[in-house]
Amino acid sequence: MTETKNKRSLMTNISMIIRGYKIIFKLFPRYLFWNTLSNVWNHLTPYFGLFMSSLILNELVGDCDGRVLARLAAITVTGAFIIGLLGRLIGGRSDVNSAGLWRCDLLYFLERQCNMQYDHIEDPEVVILREKIQTMKNATGAGLMKLLWQFSYIVGVIVKIVASIVLTVSMFSMMSDKSYTGFLGFINSPYSFIVIVVLIFFNAFLAIWSKNSEERQVAAIHAETAKINAMFGRLANTYGADSAVFNAKRIVLPEYAKLLIKPEYLRRSVKVQTKHRTARLLGSHFLAVALDIFMAAKVFVGAFGIGSFWLYRGTVEKFIAGVADLAGIIGVLFQNNDALEEVFKFLDLPDDMYRGTLSVEKRDDIEYEIEFRDVSFKYPRSDVWVLRHVSTKFKIGSQLAIVGMNGSGKTTFIKLLCRLYDPTEGQILLNGIDITRYKYEEYMQIFSVVFQDFKLFSFSIAENVAGSLDYDRERVLDCLERAGLGARIAELERGIETPIFRNFENDGIDISGGEAQKLAIARALYKGAPFIILDEPTAALDPLAEAEVYNQFNLIVENKTAIYISHRLSSCRFCENILVFHNGEIVQSGSHDTLVADEKGKYHELWHAQAQYYV
Repeated sequence: MTETKNKRSLMTNISMIIRGYKIIFKLFPRYLFWNTLSNVWNHLTPYFGLFMSSLILNELVGDCDGRVLARLAAITVTGAFIIGLLGRLIGGRSDVNSAGLWRCDLLYFLERQCNMQYDHIEDPEVVILREKIQTMKNATGAGLMKLLWQFSYIVGVIVKIVASIVLTVSMFSMMSDKSYTGFLGFINSPYSFIVIVVLIFFNAFLAIWSKNSEERQVAAIHAETAKINAMFGRLANTYGADSAVFNAKRIVLPEYAKLLIKPEYLRRSVKVQTKHRTARLLGSHFLAVALDIFMAAKVFVGAFGIGSFWLYRGTVEKFIAGVADLAGIIGVLFQNNDALEEVFKFLDLPDDMYRGTLSVEKRDDIEYEIEFRDVSFKYPRSDVWVLRHVSTKFKIGSQLAIVGMNGSGKTTFIKLLCRLYDPTEGQILLNGIDITRYKYEEYMQIFSVVFQDFKLFSFSIAENVAGSLDYDRERVLDCLERAGLGARIAELERGIETPIFRNFENDGIDISGGEAQKLAIARALYKGAPFIILDEPTAALDPLAEAEVYNQFNLIVENKTAIYISHRLSSCRFCENILVFHNGEIVQSGSHDTLVADEKGKYHELWHAQAQYYV
């Protein structure tokens, strides 16, 4: 069972952060280097001004040598110019390398999603998980992006704390040669150092504990508002024709009012934040006052001069601020582990599909035979059998139709054939060998499928057909011509380089449903696979238009195996063999004439039930 934030141990939190940073270092090495260098530089440079100011003050209250003061002033001005110039150059490099960080993170998850086994892609829980990760990222950068943003800040703050300690530690070793009693005697003794160190560590502990507690309580309050936020989001996206036609403001505006005039969540959140921030502020002020008294007493007894007081006062302030910043970062990182937990769930999805080791035979005669041998299947996390005891064979060059009512198992049959899933029982054989033994990538290459919910992308026509940014121009044109789009392409000013849709380019074109289907068919042809499958891509068309598309496609598949899936029987009359699916089983097979003549068969029943649409 996954640990909740309240139950995660310190070591678990730390290990999650370390794992996240291992991913970050691989994804953004150049940005991390330059951004961290920029942060470190920005945190260190103020100490130069403090140090030089202390030297100038000590000289002013001491010998006040004009030549020494002039030299110190020249060093200060020149050093500040060089520091500022280098800081700008480093910051510029950091800005250059920050471009595309958000998209690089998106690409990382997209690549992971593209490489995961198919059943995860269709799993609703995985879909929700991915959406949750993206929503958290879009809202606050939670997850990997927050780790990325915090890293250079962490290093910079740590450097600031270390620099403050290095420049301040000498303050505790400076003692007056005079003898004092009472409070001044205590200040001039090593015991004062112990008390100050205890106060510093107590304040650091208070700041870290308070910040973590604040983050946890505020997150819990915000979690309670998730439903309201979701409603607000849906209402905020109410626009367009529906809003205008149905005067949606009558619903939207009152709902907005109800959501916005409910400040109790905000009050609780602010109350928690105010309580903890006040506690941290009081702790910091108490420590600052104690250190001011300590340093003023050191100056009074003659342990160091007013210039050193100025230096130590500045470094102590930076130390206190650094501790507070570090506390905030730790709180943010620990809180961010809730988002990282979801990220790691996604990244750790198992890949238990056997990928095989045998190469798919490259046959010049493209003689392939597929056999389903007593195949049964139910989807992961389901107890319902979608296919039951399916057995059939078909060879290359044949035209096979798969028909049946919606939900009869037709698409699942194709998903098993293409090895998007493996059978729960039984075997699928290619040339007598179980398909699980073949190398997965090679086996997938022998199929081209146009699914019912096929997708086209907002790229050029050629890139859509080739499924790649690189393509063979003549081959693309040939496939488009065979798919029936030659004349349409010739009309376009940019030809096959014309973008589809207008998502990225203003001169993109909108295409009709029929043209989209032809493009999908051209893509299937371009792949050149021996098996071409149409899985109801024309379901939105009327029966006669669908039959016309299938007949046209049958003429251009040449000697390849064509598999047509439809719940409309008229579309596949021309096929040599028809498999009739019902309730997950093959209840009939044969030619159209044979099947329709069997008056007791399912095909005869379906044919006459649909005959009214074919007249």
